[in-house]
Amino acid sequence: MFEFLITTSKGMDSLLLEEIAQICPDVALKNKPGQVLFTGKLEDAYQVCLWSRLANRVLIKLAEGEVNTAEDVYHIADKVNWPTQFAMSNTFMVDFNGTNQSINNTQFGALKVKDAIVDQFTTFFDQRPSVSKLSPDIRIQARMWRSILGIYIDLSGQSLHQRHYRLKTGLAPVKEHLASAMLIRSGWSKQKHATLIDPMCGAGTIAIEAAMMAANIAPGIKRTAWGFDSWKQHDSELWNNLQSKAEQESTQPQCVIKANDIDGAVLSIARENAETAGVSQFIEFTQQNACELTPGDVTTGYLVSNPPYGERLSDTKQLVPMFQKLGIQLKQSFKEWHMSLLTSDRNLLREMKLTSNKEYKLMNGKLECLLVNYQLDEKNCQIREIKPLSNDFINRFSKNVQKTNKWLKKQNTNCYRIYDADLPEYNVAIDQYADHLVVQEYSAPKDVPEHKAKKRVNEIMQSLVQVTGLDSDKIVLKVREQQKGKNQYQKVSQRKERIEVFENGAKFQVNLFDYLDTGLFLDHRITRQMIQQKAKQKDVLNLFAYTGSVSVHAALGGAKSVTTVDMSNTYIDWAKDNFSCNNLRGAYEFIQADCLTWLKQHQGHYDLIFIDPPSFSNSKRMESTWDVQRDHVALIADAVKCLNKGGEVIFSNNLRQFKIDTAQVEALGLAIKDISRQTLPEDFKRNPKIHHCWSLVKL
Repeated sequence: MFEFLITTSKGMDSLLLEEIAQICPDVALKNKPGQVLFTGKLEDAYQVCLWSRLANRVLIKLAEGEVNTAEDVYHIADKVNWPTQFAMSNTFMVDFNGTNQSINNTQFGALKVKDAIVDQFTTFFDQRPSVSKLSPDIRIQARMWRSILGIYIDLSGQSLHQRHYRLKTGLAPVKEHLASAMLIRSGWSKQKHATLIDPMCGAGTIAIEAAMMAANIAPGIKRTAWGFDSWKQHDSELWNNLQSKAEQESTQPQCVIKANDIDGAVLSIARENAETAGVSQFIEFTQQNACELTPGDVTTGYLVSNPPYGERLSDTKQLVPMFQKLGIQLKQSFKEWHMSLLTSDRNLLREMKLTSNKEYKLMNGKLECLLVNYQLDEKNCQIREIKPLSNDFINRFSKNVQKTNKWLKKQNTNCYRIYDADLPEYNVAIDQYADHLVVQEYSAPKDVPEHKAKKRVNEIMQSLVQVTGLDSDKIVLKVREQQKGKNQYQKVSQRKERIEVFENGAKFQVNLFDYLDTGLFLDHRITRQMIQQKAKQKDVLNLFAYTGSVSVHAALGGAKSVTTVDMSNTYIDWAKDNFSCNNLRGAYEFIQADCLTWLKQHQGHYDLIFIDPPSFSNSKRMESTWDVQRDHVALIADAVKCLNKGGEVIFSNNLRQFKIDTAQVEALGLAIKDISRQTLPEDFKRNPKIHHCWSLVKL
């Protein structure tokens, strides 16, 4: 008899206990969080490997003892006669789980176990087996619980949830054993004659697991490599007999299983995965919007799905209208059906306006989720009237729109700020770009729970749809927080979609989706216009040029030459595109370089220089770190060397607490004038600290 420990994911141990009781009816079971333990025969462990749809690993205990010092780990591991477990020619690895006061580092614990193993082999054979972390023949687990350490061999090898049919996945796939748990918790597994539909199937995992259940296919039957293959006590004859018996026990499903997705490419992946699993003939695949899906002639059944739930707030906002439409469709077309949906954002499911009858906590990888069950009975399927929202944000935003519309009559632009955290509890900035709105959510204070912040942002997004009448896909949400180093350039999406806006005679391409910034700093609107007015017949240099909007205005103002310098190839190419859409051709130079290094080495001279550096940067592409408060005098000094007599530097930045070193700047031979107020646009006067600007004229 052997002692076995079977592991699973958090929230699934009670299900695993029930499953193993069916697989091994003659053993006494007990469970701990994420574990089931029993004493049994090797055949029992093999059956769990073959038939468990919920387990991750099957471990067989070799030794156990109390750990009070680090050396105790070595001694417990040394109790095992390792040469009777595996051969010198086999590779192995050690996983160590858990810590206590004596062992507070799992890598150190694993090293102690490994030392005991190799020392034994060295003592007996003057040789030692090799360690392989990629694909070891033998996996050893050391598991610490309080002061007790258990030493195990992993009979499963790779985690049992890996059925080896998922050659490809869609976005945010659900793991195979979690899909099985969802089917069990939904109630369908006890009603396997009932129709099952996954309306948003992705890679098809739920439908495939359902088909394997319905056909009584052992989930481990297609696995070719096991953790016990190189174990010396492996009984290959017994294993082969159990495999043969399992193959004979598969049957023809007595139910209809449907897998639907709106994305044809993802649906192709689901079909391929089903074919690999050997169950494609049992699944009907359809391509349709889930919000338009109907059950056909089937009057009752089960809907089980892992719908998108958005890890970023911007994703969540895009999903709200979809869940609202889905709720209406479910009420109209799926009366008397059962439904189970997995989510990490309970508020999204509430948009369906349905009452749940049971919720289960489950883990999708490291993501905490809820499986929410619904009975779509007559009461639940009543379509409730959606009342218009009414809140303080709507009132303030509406007033701001009225005020902005009056101001806009005197402006020549279609991009501007409407709202900037006017109400602290609605902590966002809202900018209009043509027929789009960009909502930038400032990071919530640490004392505000994440679920409350999400709820407030969802309220803002719904309010904007109601007040403006814009489609939800034209309202873009971003999370604004302090960005450092490469993060300030990091993409938040991959749409590669631009729209054209205009400002004081210039046209610009902006990207509202892929980056935190859009390609146009709206608080520089007046500054850009001023550059245009000053640029005629002048040589102009634009440093830290971003997408070249200042350069465009200088060129439109009749500059003799315009030199545009930025460290990013992406932004230099974007600047060229902005010149093209304004039909600008002439003495215009675009340079990709670290502006600080380039300026120190540059020999050219200019009449007008615009400098708008970042507040901080530790980019690897720069030779050193940058701090605008610390380094601005040195930067201005390098610029002055390239400035003609009587020439002007327009120096700007948005560090809230920035203070220019007036004495040192004047010592460079510059007349200094603070023009922050006169260059601050009307729509940014709510928050003047983000805009600083000076005129520096060479005497």
